[in-house]
This record gives sequence, C-alpha cells and structure tokens, in this order.
Amino acid sequence: MTENTARLDHVVLWVRDPIAAAGFYEKAVGLEPVRLADFSAGEAPFPSVRVNEETILDLMPFAMAERMTMLPGAAEASGHPVNHVCLSLPADDFAALRSRLEEQSVPMTDLSHDSFGARGLARRSFYFRDPDGNVFEARHYD
Repeated sequence: MTENTARLDHVVLWVRDPIAAAGFYEKAVGLEPVRLADFSAGEAPFPSVRVNEETILDLMPFAMAERMTMLPGAAEASGHPVNHVCLSLPADDFAALRSRLEEQSVPMTDLSHDSFGARGLARRSFYFRDPDGNVFEARHYD
C-alpha cells in the first residue's frame, strides 16, 4: 500500500428532495444526518449524512445545479459521469444494511464475491440505488 496522507472528505450527490434523501440514508443505509435541522430552517444550503468520522455525503438539491459555475459545464454534469460510490463495512454491518434495504423494499443486485477494491478482494458485495438514482455498492472484506 502507498503511504499517502490524502483522505476522502466528501462526495456530493444530486438529489430532488434533500430531506427525503437524508431520511433514506438514515433509515435504509444507517448513516447519521448532518445539518438537517439547519437545512430545514434555511440556514444551510444542503444537508449531509456521515459515512465515518472523516467522510460525509452531501445531499445537494438539483435546483442548485444552475449555480455550479466554478467550471464550464459543471451545471450540466449533475453528478455524471460518476458510476457509483462504494461503502466498505464490517461483515455484521454489511448484513444489517442488506436487511434494512430489504425492509425498505430497495431493489438490490445479487451478491457478488471476490470483487477487487481498495483493500484487495472483498468477500461479498452488492449494488443498490438511492431514490434519486445514485448507485451504491456495499462490500465487506472480513
């Protein structure tokens, strides 16, 4: 492994309804909302959900796409060409996530085995979509 001090801070997901998206990520995926009350009160431009102590997913309203002027064409990108975001979990949390998604009737792929990732071969993985069409992979290595 490379000795690199870079860390993934956040990923921005385009969503139709940030409050509903935060609810999905809290109930189905098990991620804690961040700044949801501030967003609801009009004091924050978007809420987030916490993946771990270092990483969050920002739930950016599609309506803000027109304000993405930092790079030419950023407004048209609206999250593309991102293929998917992968969440790596311990085996117990992986099973709990799959159960929560089933309870919420979230469509999922069948389990795959030995797919390559940042930590080598994952024992099991599967894919699912959030209500806004963002694709996630869940996996565990242990």
